[in-house]
Amino acid sequence: MPGKADLHLHTNHSDGFYPPAELVKKAKDAGLDIVSITDHDNQNGMEEAREAGLKFGMEIIPGVEISSDIHNKELHLLGYFIEPENEEFKRYLGFFREERIKRADRIVKKLCNLGLSISLKEVMDKANNSAVGRPHIAQVLHEKGLVSSFYDAFNKYLGNDCPAYEKKVHISPQSACKIISDAGGLSFIAHPGNMPESLLLEVIEAGVDGIEVFHPSHNPQHIRFYKGIVNEYFLLESGGSDFHGGKREDESNLGRCYAPLASVEAMKTRLQKKKK
Repeated sequence: MPGKADLHLHTNHSDGFYPPAELVKKAKDAGLDIVSITDHDNQNGMEEAREAGLKFGMEIIPGVEISSDIHNKELHLLGYFIEPENEEFKRYLGFFREERIKRADRIVKKLCNLGLSISLKEVMDKANNSAVGRPHIAQVLHEKGLVSSFYDAFNKYLGNDCPAYEKKVHISPQSACKIISDAGGLSFIAHPGNMPESLLLEVIEAGVDGIEVFHPSHNPQHIRFYKGIVNEYFLLESGGSDFHGGKREDESNLGRCYAPLASVEAMKTRLQKKKK
């Protein structure tokens, strides 16, 4: 079954650059057949993405990316085929977005104490009603000339273990998987990269349905390894570009890093079995 599925895309409803409709068009132009919008902690761009999908003849899979924590290490999970009107799931996402605002406020206060004068209002204006995150803070710092680049903001102040870093509120992998499953979806470990195998197996035991095998940060050795894990533990595979656009300068990843359409069919088959 030829074709390409990019199951990891971000719009301006979280920390991506493009509105959903424009992103869907870019995906179509990049030769993709199926995409999933996986914004952080919200699905607010789904309706616009679906309408664009109808216009451009593309299948749009409802998705989301949420944060978890295991042994004090941050873990991202992708959820696919979420029921859009599931009230409990929407309640969880609302809670996560509120916590993002509180975290942004703590980071801004740390930056001010370091002599970098920015305000939470400037950050929220930059986020423009999307799920606020460190990239929005980095943009404000860069635009005010307080850092030399978007990446400089992370390297000096916002990255893990940097002076202005603040942890997000996380839930356990077990809870995250249950939240996604209860909303009719499938859960996947996002970009595991160099995650130790022992940790990977713990997350698998927590109840994930699959692993993001194809990702720009994965080299051929990573891909072979995760394909082996998927086969050994009867899991599903996904993949995508983790595309954001804008200052990320990751345009070349769109259409280059993807999952085969057979992966999507396997996901749909697993969902049908779950519902029986």
